[in-house]
Amino acid sequence: MSKLKMSKRLFPSRVALVFAVALLSAGCWLIKTKSKVSVPQPLSPLVEADTPQMFAEINRLAAVRALNGRVDFQFLDNSFAECGIVEKYKTVDGRIVVQRPGQIYLIIQAPIVGSKIAEMSSNGQRFWAAVYQGDEKYKRFVTGTNNANYEKLEAGGGAAPDCTGGGKKREEAMQRATVSALSSLRPQHFTDALLVPPVAPDDAAHIYAVSEAFEEEADTRPGAQKGARVIRGYYLLAELQPTEGNRARVTRRFWFDRVGQLRLARVQTYDDRGRLMTDVVYGYQQPFGPDGTHRLPTQVELTRQQDHYSIRVAFQDPGAVKVDQPLPDDAFVLKNTSGLKEVDLDAKK
Repeated sequence: MSKLKMSKRLFPSRVALVFAVALLSAGCWLIKTKSKVSVPQPLSPLVEADTPQMFAEINRLAAVRALNGRVDFQFLDNSFAECGIVEKYKTVDGRIVVQRPGQIYLIIQAPIVGSKIAEMSSNGQRFWAAVYQGDEKYKRFVTGTNNANYEKLEAGGGAAPDCTGGGKKREEAMQRATVSALSSLRPQHFTDALLVPPVAPDDAAHIYAVSEAFEEEADTRPGAQKGARVIRGYYLLAELQPTEGNRARVTRRFWFDRVGQLRLARVQTYDDRGRLMTDVVYGYQQPFGPDGTHRLPTQVELTRQQDHYSIRVAFQDPGAVKVDQPLPDDAFVLKNTSGLKEVDLDAKK
C-alpha cells in the first residue's frame, strides 16, 4: 500500500481525534469558569392550615376593642413615585387611641420638644383634623364626613407630575403634591388598619377562597446579612361578594405568613371597581399590655395608593399600651381650641 493511500485512510481518524480533543478542552474550560449564583433561601417549616383556622386568627385580632399607646409615626409621600422620588419624612412621636366601632384620636408631635404638629379624631361618622405647623396657609381646622369623597388639590392641576423640571418650579410642584397627599389623610383610615374587622364563617353575603403564594422579599430575621433575600410562603384568603350575572368581586384579601406559625401579615381592601384602596402590612407580634395576654403587631404600615401616601406606625412600648380600656365618646370629638381657620369640607362641597 502506498504512503499516499495510507495517509488518506488515516486522515479521517486524525480529524476525529483532533475534534474530540477540542471538545474535551472546551468542556474543561466551561467547567473551570462555572461560578456559584446565590438564590433566595426558601424559609421553613411551613405550617398547614385550613379556612376555619384562618378565620380564628383574624377574629382573635378582631376581639380587641380598644388600644391606647405611644407610637412613632413616619409619613411617606408617593405623589412623585413616577419620577422615582418618594418623600420620606422624619419619624415623629405621637399617641393614638382607637376604639370600635370606628372611633380614633391621634396626636403627632415633634421629637424632643413635644410641640404639636397635628391632631386628628373621628367619632365614626365625622372627622376633625387640626394642622398646627408648616406654612401659614396650611394651618387650619378641617372637618368633614367619613364616607364623603372630597376633591383633592392635585399637583399640576390634575396632570401627571413633571419629572423634567428643576429648581423652584419643581420644588413648588412637589410641595403641592405633598399637600394633596396630606389633604387625603383621614383619621378613620387608621381604624380598620389597627383594629382588624372580623369575619363571619356563616356570612351568606360573601364567599371565601384560599390559595397558596410564595414571595421573594428582604430577609428581616435577626442577624440576617444586609441585602439578603428569602422566599416566604403565604396563604391567601380572598373575600368575594357575589354580583349579578354569575360573577363576584373581591372585597378583601388576607395574607397569612406560614413560616413557623400562622400569622396575619397583610390585609388589602378593594372598591367596587376592583381598585386597591387600602394595603395594610403587619409586623411581627409581641405581648401587649401589662399582663401580656394579647399578642398583637408592634408595627403597622398603611398605604393608600390612590391618595399617594403611606404611614408607618410603631408602638414604642407594647407592654405599656392600654388594651380594652374604653374612653367616653366625647374624647373623640376634637375642638378648635387654638383658633385656627376653620374649613368645613361639607359646606365647600
